[in-house]
Amino acid sequence: MGTNREVNLETIKEAACTLSGHVIETPIQTCETLDLLAGRRLFFKCENFQRSGSFKFRGAFNAVSRLVSSNPNEPIKRQLHVVGCSSGNYACGLALAAKHHGVTAHVIMPNNCPECKKQTVLSYGANLLQREQKDFIPARKQVEDLTGAVFISSSQHPDVISGQGTMGLELLQQVPDLDAVIMPVGGGGMLAGVSMVIKSICPEVRVYGAEPEVANQAALSLQTGERRAFSHFPRSIADGLVCGIGEVTWAYIRDNVDDIFTVSEDEIKNAMRLVWERMKLVVEPSGVVGVAAVLCDSFKARAGGCKNVAVILSGGNVDLQKLPEILKM
Repeated sequence: MGTNREVNLETIKEAACTLSGHVIETPIQTCETLDLLAGRRLFFKCENFQRSGSFKFRGAFNAVSRLVSSNPNEPIKRQLHVVGCSSGNYACGLALAAKHHGVTAHVIMPNNCPECKKQTVLSYGANLLQREQKDFIPARKQVEDLTGAVFISSSQHPDVISGQGTMGLELLQQVPDLDAVIMPVGGGGMLAGVSMVIKSICPEVRVYGAEPEVANQAALSLQTGERRAFSHFPRSIADGLVCGIGEVTWAYIRDNVDDIFTVSEDEIKNAMRLVWERMKLVVEPSGVVGVAAVLCDSFKARAGGCKNVAVILSGGNVDLQKLPEILKM
């Protein structure tokens, strides 16, 4: 399954055809209060409404679908196994995609992953292994050796990146006169795929990433022109964004992304509170990092002239038992 396959506009359009009828074309919502706070028109792409609760289902479904189509014999298809590593949302997306295709999924998640994401994975029938993040690779190799599972990276696999890029196609149809789009960046699959679409079709539209200050690898990489890697796993309320961009996604981010903004933990909490209270939307901390960014002073200073800005709300899988702790300032 061509893991060296280049991602381009055509592979993303192919992914859109593959996903048609299986993913939700998520709606755009607006909020006058947030427009006033940001000083511009904001258009929120609600991937918290996506199947499995986040945008990750797009890439997972596209990758599993291509794997299955390359193994068309039914007996072989029934024996297929896939394995993925995830802080949570990709695990949910991969588990659901595998269930749809009749493939066995194995997902490796951190010991401290949110309970809601763990229960979602189990409800889709996937095999769950919980490990310390530093032990993900040995655990993955063990699964591969035991089952022959095909590893599908949550952000570095080209079919995953192409699947995530379909959000860009939808945005350009949904939001007229778009000046910029901003989205969270962790592994970089969404930013790589969406930026490829935007810069291929409307190169004048600016593409921005947003990440926690404590996990600012992407911002440092873009500033220096060289991919930066974490020497340790940082801790952030936005737990889905601390994995760091990989080599594959870095190439697309380097070539297509205009700027990356960093936000504090309190800014993320404030953005989450605003989205819940003002928009009545359930969005997780990682999913509101783009909101925090458009409200920060550095965005107002560096994104001048951008009147219409799309903000991707990337997921809504919140551990409700921990909500008071999450929102505590």
